[in-house]
Amino acid sequence: MNAEKRREKIFDIISNAKTPVSASALAGDLGVSRQVIVGDIAILRAAGHEIIATARGYMLPNFKETNQYKIVCQHPPEDTKDELYTIVDHGAQVLNVRVEHNMYGEITGHLNLSTRQDVDTFMDRVENSEVKLLSELTMGIHIHTIACDNLSHFEQVQAALSAAGYLYRD
Repeated sequence: MNAEKRREKIFDIISNAKTPVSASALAGDLGVSRQVIVGDIAILRAAGHEIIATARGYMLPNFKETNQYKIVCQHPPEDTKDELYTIVDHGAQVLNVRVEHNMYGEITGHLNLSTRQDVDTFMDRVENSEVKLLSELTMGIHIHTIACDNLSHFEQVQAALSAAGYLYRD
């Protein structure tokens, strides 16, 4: 299979997947290395395809028809799991996390977490790797984009985060 056909196949697999697809799984399916897949994804993105890389693999944006809201939080790393549980337990989706780094500017990590299982998978990967949470670069201050059904739903999530002490207070 030539490179162009392989990229078409990659996009087709990701487009039809119900869950994120890892580079390793794509590499195994297509008989190439993981690094070839990473390069193919970069080329697909450059061609205008919006492909998101999450801790669980590649996916297309599949945000349900909702409103997106930003919320500023601050807490120590050990509270991350509970913070994320608080959001998903209230029926919201954590789309991303963003920090303002003094050297690199804005850094965004796509999370796309909707369930406790999603949160557990993400946290397991953090705990079993040498990677730090983005919020550790900014003394715990970070911004989440979350998807909610409406403003009232967002306000419920915001109230729960406030009650738990996770909202940033200047």
